[in-house]
Amino acid sequence: MSKAEKLDAVLGAMIASAEDISDLLFIPGKRPQVEVHGVLRTPALDWPAPPHDAALIEELADVIMADNPKLKQDLRERGSCDCSYTFQNYCRFRVNVYRKYKKLAMVLRLLKPLVPSIEALGLNPIFKEVIKENNGITFVTGAAGNGKTTTLAALVNEINRTRSVHIITLEDPVEFLYEHDQAAISQRELGHDFFTFSEGLRSALRQAPKVVLVGEIRDRETLEIALNAGETGMMIYGTLHTISAAQTIHRILGMFHKDEEKQIRERLAGCLRYVIGQRLVPKKNSGRLLITEVMGHNLRTQEAIALGENEGRRLTEIIESGKHAGWHSFEQSLLGACAQDLITEETAMLYATNKPGMRQMLDAARGKTHFIRNRNQASPMIVVESYEPPKPVLASKPTGLNMAGNSQNDLCPPG
Repeated sequence: MSKAEKLDAVLGAMIASAEDISDLLFIPGKRPQVEVHGVLRTPALDWPAPPHDAALIEELADVIMADNPKLKQDLRERGSCDCSYTFQNYCRFRVNVYRKYKKLAMVLRLLKPLVPSIEALGLNPIFKEVIKENNGITFVTGAAGNGKTTTLAALVNEINRTRSVHIITLEDPVEFLYEHDQAAISQRELGHDFFTFSEGLRSALRQAPKVVLVGEIRDRETLEIALNAGETGMMIYGTLHTISAAQTIHRILGMFHKDEEKQIRERLAGCLRYVIGQRLVPKKNSGRLLITEVMGHNLRTQEAIALGENEGRRLTEIIESGKHAGWHSFEQSLLGACAQDLITEETAMLYATNKPGMRQMLDAARGKTHFIRNRNQASPMIVVESYEPPKPVLASKPTGLNMAGNSQNDLCPPG
């Protein structure tokens, strides 16, 4: 059996071991594991015991990297590299190969075969407003593994479906493959089509786009080019690893020198359109629920960004007072999920940004609630009288194909 056949046999067995797999982990000294809804499981595999497993992981990593000199250089100089792998035309993985005590380890993120839509993800109606902006910058924020790429894909998909514009995506690696619809889409991959995000974004400015998606804004140079592009008529979408809208502002300011703060605040106040934060939290029964924070732009947010927050202008308070516009804080989203009996109060407290505020909300809601039962309920459900749950949205069939061109994949369920 060749190395490639060996890799595919291992991946096939792991994928078939459970539904809703998100990640596959290969770590020396531990049997291969799959992650399902945030919990690791160990599938039954014919796998060598340590230390022989390290040699096998290195073999499999070599197949995935396919002797790519850029990947080999990144692994040698930075200790890790990012790439993608297509498994027998069935599904694709985003792969990170890294060193662990001079041995190789790797994590494979199972990519969904179809490009998601806003409706299929059940996103708040405010996301339909997000894609109407014609210029500026919108950030999707959150920790790794919380679905930022999936949300951005849904936004790009909606623009592709509704607007006749040129969209450029700068990705590391390309995860979803879009079909041209109303828009024309140019997808570019780091390491193959460009070599740094700043370089890719700078060249994109000369390629007549109206919308540019930047997979990750990692440094000052990329952010500065993004600000210039947003100020000169393009719509930029990017990601940051921040936990709230307020921290997003602080992270951006932290990329510049202190004596530049006033100028950057003014520029950011003028071109920032939305900050969308997201977290995946465990549901009561099984699975995970997407909890979001959304801040748009108005005179109050512009003032808070340009002049800084103080006792009278807190971004969190501004967000929570913008409910009429569809804005909401993490705490409001968590409270709504509690009201619908989707998560526990303990989960709400654990994932809240403002824990004292979350406790106050829960206590206040408990005072305004009544309990109902039906024959199928084992425990009472909290109903918050002042909370209006969003109207159900019928999921439309997603569009788009995976890199291999398959529209269906029975072997690889969506992760």
